[in-house]
Amino acid sequence: MRIKGAVFDFDGTLFDSMPVWESLGERYLLSLGIRPAADVKDRVREMSLFQAACYLREEYALDLSPEEIRDGINRLIRDFYFYEVLPKRGAHAFLERLTKEGIRLCIATASDRAQIEAALKRCSMERFFERIFTCTEVGHGKDEPRIFREAAAYFDAKPEETLVFEDALHAARTAAEAGFPVVGVFDSSEPREEELRALCVCYLSDFEYAEELMSFLPG
Repeated sequence: MRIKGAVFDFDGTLFDSMPVWESLGERYLLSLGIRPAADVKDRVREMSLFQAACYLREEYALDLSPEEIRDGINRLIRDFYFYEVLPKRGAHAFLERLTKEGIRLCIATASDRAQIEAALKRCSMERFFERIFTCTEVGHGKDEPRIFREAAAYFDAKPEETLVFEDALHAARTAAEAGFPVVGVFDSSEPREEELRALCVCYLSDFEYAEELMSFLPG
């Protein structure tokens, strides 16, 4: 089957951005000049942003409202995407190769559109992608296949003609169960690497070593 398009997740797949999400509590406290406890990362890992704000306020006796803390964390996230985050090794050359093969590209992400656009522009990668689909705008998370189906429809392609690149098991499983061939991408934030490998048509430990994937491309 000829592959017409490819849908890339952003965080942990295309860009090395997961560390900021895993260290938000630490980053925020350090921005206030407060030394975080060694366990703050584990404490807030499973919390929503507002829950984390409430926890930090109480645990560190911050003279700020939960809303102010949440807004401060959001500013840190925004600044990270606008000024710091970098693509994974070999990603730029890999995207160049796909476009030369005639594969149309888009992004499907749970992150904020403005942040993704800023990171792509700063890293001279916006030209590769025809469109960005966000879970917020689609109205569904990646526990449902809606975002992948909308991307395929944009390409005028069937699911089996559309590669989905994901680092997270839950999103990869959603796409695979909807009939999309999934390319797994290694990221240390996904602890279930073997499960991810098992459901993918190809697994990339690094974008610089993607020869196996070429068998799915036209020509």
